[in-house]
Order: sequence, then structure tokens, then C-alpha cells
Amino acid sequence: MQRNQHLSFGYVVSTTSLAFVVSQLDVSIVNIALPAMAKAFGAGISALQWVADAYTVAFAALMLSAGGMSDRLGSKRIFQMGLLLFGIASTGCGFAWSIGSLIAFRALQGIAAATMIPSSLSILNQAFAHKPDERARAVALWTMAGGIAIAAGPILGGLFLHISNWRMIFFVNIPICLAGVLLAASIEDGELHSHRGMDLTGQLIWMLALTAFIAGIIEWHAPGVPHLLVIGALVLSVLSLLLFLYIEKRAKSPILPLDLFHTPVFNVLLLLGVIVNNAYYGTVFVLSLYLQNVLHYTSIHAGLAFLPLTAGFIVSNFISGRLMAAYGIRLPLLGGTLLAAAGYAGLLVAGSSTPYLQLFIPFLIIPMGMGIAVPAMTTGILSSVEKNRSGTASAILNTIRQAAGALGVAVFGAMASGGPRNIAWAARTSGLISCCSLLLAAALLYKYVRKN
Repeated sequence: MQRNQHLSFGYVVSTTSLAFVVSQLDVSIVNIALPAMAKAFGAGISALQWVADAYTVAFAALMLSAGGMSDRLGSKRIFQMGLLLFGIASTGCGFAWSIGSLIAFRALQGIAAATMIPSSLSILNQAFAHKPDERARAVALWTMAGGIAIAAGPILGGLFLHISNWRMIFFVNIPICLAGVLLAASIEDGELHSHRGMDLTGQLIWMLALTAFIAGIIEWHAPGVPHLLVIGALVLSVLSLLLFLYIEKRAKSPILPLDLFHTPVFNVLLLLGVIVNNAYYGTVFVLSLYLQNVLHYTSIHAGLAFLPLTAGFIVSNFISGRLMAAYGIRLPLLGGTLLAAAGYAGLLVAGSSTPYLQLFIPFLIIPMGMGIAVPAMTTGILSSVEKNRSGTASAILNTIRQAAGALGVAVFGAMASGGPRNIAWAARTSGLISCCSLLLAAALLYKYVRKN
């Protein structure tokens, strides 16, 4: 039976894309406001890393359970609940009275985002499962909306800081969330996977493993934090991860079904997702500091400097859909990954007085490569599983990606600690690491992803 057949293609894609827009917007829009937040609350760089990572850690920690909830309780219901909670959390961020309260509400935003993303992808997958070409186009447009949002975040952030203050970057989410809740009322739920239960033990252990690991990385160079405490957090994260895998292997209803990892293509595509998010989240965090603290751009000028990222995502996502329709996923995966690698290599020019024209090309090429590769990656993941497990598969993909993004901010942000000279060095180093990682991913894609 075809679901949502009374609704237009554009209606379903637009409605589900609203969730991806607000969730991705809040990844990058915050970065441009970090210096203003530091000034408002007297916060150091580790606190700013937590402002960024509280969101992504909560996002990644809870998305596995949210994917199962989507399959078991209905995508539409979970989708609406997530949008409503995201609007409430954004209101809390806008009225935050301390750096601690801001971090707490950012974590609540991450919890909400964790419910929205798998459910929105599940709605798309089931709505267009009967037409693979339409599904690929829908996923490409959904991805494009998120890509534009994450690229436009610094521009909008700079604009809001110019006309108002940093609190406005959170209030902008409220009307988008309300619109999504209302529009989703007309969407029908798809098939349910009724045999899934709740793996609470696995969820708690996974949350502990991820949080302890990110905390250890962020606080590694933080003043006043004992070194043994940091080492202890990292050891705890490794032990917790091993325990998590042990539990999932024996759980009746695991939040991470390990049988999905039996296919090499699935694993390679997940690895690409890890590398893409680790590189982009971490690099944009550093570049936001680099533009304002090293090159001394104002917030509005720093935001406008990211304009090529928006243009790159818009153009490349349209290209990706056409390439997938004509050649399958292999060509856009390989071409996009190599193009992004070239873009990150361009960041090696970053110095204490680098002209913007030298940064323009990597700022354009990086999102173009990502925008070509990511829709193909998402389509490949969804097409590799049964329809009624699409929520779980998308949850795994986005969990891995968000965890990698949090790690990127933690690692690259730690390299930027210590003043303008270290920030410039971190910008170059993050570009080099990202370039090499993407070249490795391209080699694995060439080996394991066949023409289709």
C-alpha cells in the first residue's frame, strides 16, 4: 500500500526537511556566536566546546533508541514530539542565564534532534519506497535542505549578532518547529516494526561511553582539571564501549542490531559518514575562531565569509540527485569524496594574515564535495535494509555521524586552545587530517561499492 499518496511529493519532502533544517542549523549557527557567548559569560574554550558538543553528544547518544522508537511507535508521532521538544529547548537556550544553563538546554536540543532525524528519514523512506527514483530524489532534497542550513548557519548567526544578539540564533527555531508540527498532522504513519522492545541498559551504557570519551578529549588541556581524571574518563569510555557491544550482542531488542554490520558496503558508508562529520564539524568550529580571533573579522563579516559553503551545498545537492539517477551511487560517492579532500587540502594556506581569496576556493569546494557524496551515502544506507528497519538504519548512520562530529569539535578545538597562533595551526592541521581521512575513504569506496 502506498503511504501518503494523497499528499504531493513536495509537501512530504518539505515537511520532513524542516526537522533536518533546524537540527543542522543549530550545529553551525552557534559557532559564529561563540566569541560573543564567551564574552557574555566569561567562558573559556573548553566551555565553548561544551556549548557545541552538548548538543551533538546528546544527539548521538539517544538517536539509536529514537530510531527504534520510530519503527515501533510510528514515525509521525515521534517526528512531531521531537519538533515540539526542540522548540521548547531553543526557547530555554535563548533565555539562558549562565553558561551552565546554556549547555543544559543545548543538550535538551540534542535529545529532541535525536528523535526528529530518524523519524523524518523513515517517513521519506516509506512514503517513496515503491519508487526508488523518487526516494533517491527525496533523500537528496532532504539532505540538501540540511546542507544549506548547516552552511547558512554562520551567515545567519553573523546577521543576528549584527542586528540583535546571540540569543536570537535560538529564537529563530521556534516558528520553524511549530510549522513542522502542524504540517506533519496530514502525514500518515508507515509500517511498524512491532517486535522491537526497549534496550534501556544498552542505551545507558552507550550514553556513558560517548559522554566520557568526549569529556576526556575536551578537558584534556582544560586548566584545573586533574590529568588522572581525564585519563580515567577515557578508560571508562573504552570499557563502557566494550560492555555496550557485549550487551547488544545478547539483547533481545538491541538499539544497535549488529547484524546490520555484516555487509561491507554498509560499513564503508558508515565510515564515510564518520569522516565527513568529523572533518566538517571540527573544522568549522576552528574556522569560526580563526576568522574572528586570528584574522579579526567582525561577526557579520565572518558569517559572510562562509557564504561559499551555502552556495556549494545548494549546487552540489542538485548535481548529486542527477548523478544518482544516471549512474547510481558509486560515481557521486567517489567524486564527492575526492572533491572534498581537495578542498580540505586548500586550508593548508591558513596563516596569521591569509587573504580571503585564498580561503574562498576551499570554502567552496568542501561543501560541493560533501553535497555530492552525502545524499548518495544516505541513499545507499537506506536501500541496504528492509523498509521496516529504515528508522533504525538511519538512526545508526546519524548516531555515528553526530558522535564523529562531537569528536571533531573536541579534538580540533583542543588543538586551537592557547591563542591565535594555535588557532591558525589548528586550522591547517584540521585540513590536513580531514584530507587524508577522505582519501582513505575514497580508496575503500572504490574497492567495496560497485556500480548499481
